[in-house]
Amino acid sequence: MVAVLLSTAVFAGSGDWKPLFNGKNLDGWKIHGTEKWFVEDGLLVCESGPDEEYGYLSTEKNYDDFELELEFLQEADGNSGVFFRSTFEGTRVSGWQVEVAPPNHDTGGIYESYGRGWLARIPDEKEHILQMGQWNTMKIRVVGGRVTTWLNGQQMVDLEDEKIAEGKGAIALQIHDGGGIRVKWRNMRVREL
Repeated sequence: MVAVLLSTAVFAGSGDWKPLFNGKNLDGWKIHGTEKWFVEDGLLVCESGPDEEYGYLSTEKNYDDFELELEFLQEADGNSGVFFRSTFEGTRVSGWQVEVAPPNHDTGGIYESYGRGWLARIPDEKEHILQMGQWNTMKIRVVGGRVTTWLNGQQMVDLEDEKIAEGKGAIALQIHDGGGIRVKWRNMRVREL
């Protein structure tokens, strides 16, 4: 059962914020696939590789209940995403994605790969919140089966889902298939709840 909630509650966290990316290398992360993941000028960069397939960069550690904050800058196509409670077999992922996509493609919405597809798209009137070609701030809160996302300080979706409540796994960044994609990431931090 999927239910989209319209709560605007502000949540208090309990743990300490910890960086997910050290600005120097990919320590603590694992690459899935042949797409490119590297550090450039203190930023984490993903870009399409020669195979132009799906690629992922996942945390070595699993995260259950957490808040995640990060910034992203889309260059070229910019079709990417932030996965949570996800597991991998090669480049096949089981889990859920908070969409990072070009304008008018539901950045901040929640998608289940190789499963039910879209669980929560963002309202059309919120599509303008994404600033293509500029740094954007995303916040994701996952507690039990409830997932809330914010983009540039504005809530995008608030979803309660029984299947998500049962999920276990890593946080991961995605690069979409098709080629021509480049996204930069910075200021990635997480706190467990």
